Parts: sequence; structure tokens; C-alpha cells
Amino acid sequence: MSDFVAAPRVLVVPGYGNSGPQHWQTLWEQAHPDTVRADLGSWDRPERAGWVARLDAAITASPAPVILVAHSLGCIAAAWWVAERGQAYGAPVAGALLVAPPDCERGEAGRFDSFRGLPNVFLPFPSIVVASRNDPYAEFSWASFLARRWGSFLVDAGDCGHINADSGIGDWPFGARLLDRLVFAAKGREQDARLPERRAAAS
Repeated sequence: MSDFVAAPRVLVVPGYGNSGPQHWQTLWEQAHPDTVRADLGSWDRPERAGWVARLDAAITASPAPVILVAHSLGCIAAAWWVAERGQAYGAPVAGALLVAPPDCERGEAGRFDSFRGLPNVFLPFPSIVVASRNDPYAEFSWASFLARRWGSFLVDAGDCGHINADSGIGDWPFGARLLDRLVFAAKGREQDARLPERRAAAS
């Protein structure tokens, strides 16, 4: 048996309004054939049940383990997916890069009502939360709280707004390096899981 381990598939999970042509998520899709976008539908009228169902369909349809790359409301949808669908550790989702999660709990009732009441879940895969110090949709302390609740590693992105196209970060090389870490770790875990199989074949 070959020792080659296929790379996991990167599944982009945009937030409210989808990610436009200059958004780093779109630029990553264009640059990497192993990166695909989850079509959550109703981009301008998000509804939790529909988004979670469509995210689940995209995850289960993948021929390889998935690394979620979520932005904004997509991060909250990913947390709700874990709460409502669940999984064993590391499969089918092998990791997640969760960028600029918004605070859906603050302010008046509005279009994000169905995402309120954030579930108390510990993510069953390695995850990184990336937050900006001047994000208009969430205080940095909120991102820190989410990282602790989710069991994620918190990365301080400095003053980058909502870490989107308006932030002027282009294809966001810093984020790509964080993603590389998750992909590398996922491949390592898959290879470790296959060691007993190779040892049995050799005996």
C-alpha cells in the first residue's frame, strides 16, 4: 500500500451576502482546484435551518475529509452544524479556519434572529478563530469568548476590520499560512490512523 495521503478538501463557507470577487475566499477558490464553495442559498436572507442543511449536504458530498474555511456568519453556521448534526473527532470535518465570527447576540432583533442562542459546543476538530481588533460586527472579547467555548486557537489579526475585501488584504497570505497548518495536521492524523493497517499488512 502506498504511503501517499490525499490532502483534505477545503470547503469555503461564506457569510451574509456571499463573498464577492475581491474577497480572499473567492481568490483562494480561483487559485486552488481543491477548494470549493458551499452554496448555502438565501445569501441575503439567511436562515439557520436552511444554511445548516445545505452545509451538511456539502460536507457529506465531499470525497475527502473537509477543512472548513468560514467567514463571518458562516462561522456561526458551522457551530450550529456541529450542534445539530455532530460527528466523531476529525471526520468528516478535519479542521476549521473560522474568520471574523460576528456577534449575533447583540443589538435589536433582525435578520440574524435564527442564529441567536449560540449552542454550547466544543468543536470536534482542530480549529483556529481569527479576529480583528476593530471588527464592526463583534468586539475582540467576543471572538475570544467563542474561541474558549469552541476549544479553538485564537489568532489576533490586529486592525483588519471585518477581514474581508474592504480590509484591503487581497488574497490574505497570513490566512493562507494558517490554513496550511490545518491541512498539514489533518494529513498527519490520517497517516497516523493508517499505521496499524500498514503494520498488519507487513506482519
